[in-house]
Amino acid sequence: MASDRPRRLLLHREASPLSRGALERRLLSSALFSVYDFDDALQWDHGEGSPLRRLAPKAPKARLSVKLADRVIAGSPLLADWASEHNSDVVMIPSCVAPDAYRRKTDYQVADPPRLGWIGSVHNEAYLRPLAPALREVHRRTGARLTLISTSRPTLGDLEPLIDRVPWSEETQHTGIAAFDVGIMPLPDTPYTRGKAGYKLLQYAAAGTPAIASPIGVNREILARLGMPAAGDAGEWVDVILDLITQSAAARASLGRHALGVTQQYYSYDAWLLRWQQAVGIGESHD
Repeated sequence: MASDRPRRLLLHREASPLSRGALERRLLSSALFSVYDFDDALQWDHGEGSPLRRLAPKAPKARLSVKLADRVIAGSPLLADWASEHNSDVVMIPSCVAPDAYRRKTDYQVADPPRLGWIGSVHNEAYLRPLAPALREVHRRTGARLTLISTSRPTLGDLEPLIDRVPWSEETQHTGIAAFDVGIMPLPDTPYTRGKAGYKLLQYAAAGTPAIASPIGVNREILARLGMPAAGDAGEWVDVILDLITQSAAARASLGRHALGVTQQYYSYDAWLLRWQQAVGIGESHD
């Protein structure tokens, strides 16, 4: 691809998980007009927790890519601010979802037992560990269980007896969230998590599912727009989960439908299509 010297090139996140920067440099330098797009705080991802990831950490190649690209698309205001320190042409476009691809929640009666839910990669399941005391307390009071759309491999120790695992696939990603009574998105407060793009929240909202999240980074803004509650420490998580699952079906339906409408208006691919086309140079001359 680099030897063909493309007229326009878009690089999302990294050229390869095994690259240490040489591939990114070659690709971005070869194109007449290059765009680098990232939606996580890759500049602060040094491969912690994984020997394999430390062999080719994302941080140095993300910094290199931001500097080399003709234009950068950042997935949150925090990422855009950082990228602007290294590149003079930065566009902020939030992470987006396709609401029409998700099965819509239609039944807002809480299941017996209540069904909490989380979706994500196996690497991010660790974010659920600090929430374990709160989840166990909610389970003790209500019998609630936690559905994980993720890996089928147990990773969460003594939380596993409360968990029902659904292997992630393109289909389960789009159909499983509507079965949650409450979606959850806990995050620790670190430089890396402050740069995350709130994608889980948008997925829950695309299905019309009430959700709770840690107010970290862009999550705070998304929660306010969606009208969804935030939770900080374990005690707050217990209180907010219990509040959501004891609300009337009508109140929960109102919350879910409002969140879906906001997502369609502010966080859908359709809403950002024109800005995206402009950002990647469609219609611009780069001769």
